[in-house]
Amino acid sequence: MEILVIDGQGGGLGKAIVAALRSHFPSAVINAVGTNSIATQRMLASGADHAATGENPVKVLSRTADLIVGPIGICIADSMYGEVTPEMAEAVGQSAAKRILIPVNICGNIVVGVPDTSLSVMIDGVIKAAEAAVKA
Repeated sequence: MEILVIDGQGGGLGKAIVAALRSHFPSAVINAVGTNSIATQRMLASGADHAATGENPVKVLSRTADLIVGPIGICIADSMYGEVTPEMAEAVGQSAAKRILIPVNICGNIVVGVPDTSLSVMIDGVIKAAEAAVKA
């Protein structure tokens, strides 16, 4: 299984996602793409197998991923304070991978009907969704 984790800003969410996925899916290939070098470094340090930064890695790795995991902004052009380019959002949206999106209500994107939840609860939700996707 090939998992692509995408994050930006300070990379804290991506770091937590990679660490949780690594502990639950030790044989998976986890690729991490940061929208900036700080996010990339944090995800690599938390257990990603490979890491890269920027638009082109998102476009390339979205083609082969089985799962794509990240904040909901990875599907929205110009989100995350402009770190997600339209091309990145398009690549994620057009990927054949299953997407596990975390409803982070910042940067002008608000998901209604989703309770305000702690990061640890959201990461638990990522793991449950990933386990269900693997079984499907």
